[in-house]
Amino acid sequence: MDELELLKGHWQQTKNKHKAFSTKDLTNMLHKKSSSIVKTLFYISIAELAFWILLNFVPFLSPEYEAKIRTSFGSESIYIGISIFTFGVVFLFIYLLYKSYKNIATTDSTKVLMKNILRTRKIVKYYVVYNLTAILLTIPFSLSFSINNNPQLASSIEGFNNTQLLISILVVFAIIAVIIGVFWLFYKLLYGILLKQLNHNYKELKKLEI
Repeated sequence: MDELELLKGHWQQTKNKHKAFSTKDLTNMLHKKSSSIVKTLFYISIAELAFWILLNFVPFLSPEYEAKIRTSFGSESIYIGISIFTFGVVFLFIYLLYKSYKNIATTDSTKVLMKNILRTRKIVKYYVVYNLTAILLTIPFSLSFSINNNPQLASSIEGFNNTQLLISILVVFAIIAVIIGVFWLFYKLLYGILLKQLNHNYKELKKLEI
């Protein structure tokens, strides 16, 4: 009987050691995957910055197109100010993502890792919301300035009857909706998949903590 109890005790200890090793192994794997995901998000943000920089230089290839863009914002100072603010937000987003990547890559604590994953998710979501909100505000803003600074366009709109004016407003809202929808789908595919994987890692780490 004593020998049987000793054998059971030895088996239980072996089982617990194997379980502890497996949990640690799984945690390390989730840690590496999370670090890799955030690193990918960081590289994507750099590629996005490069895209916006190239897009910002496109108007300079056509002086007439550049003049129209600047006019649509009312003045050159407003155009430059909005451009600086936009790039400032992108640079801040890249910095925060890089900081999150470094924190996840260097931490050994599961709780700290989970906290950094949550912070990364919030950073990306706030960035996507900011971009969609910026699009929503910029289009009517630039359209309003275009009308005010284009007498011919302003006089044409003043000549609209109620039906034509209503149709014009609906068309503008439809265009805004389509543009926002396209960008939302773009961010959903680009960042959504990675965020979903990051969220899965967070849930798995939470299970291991229980």
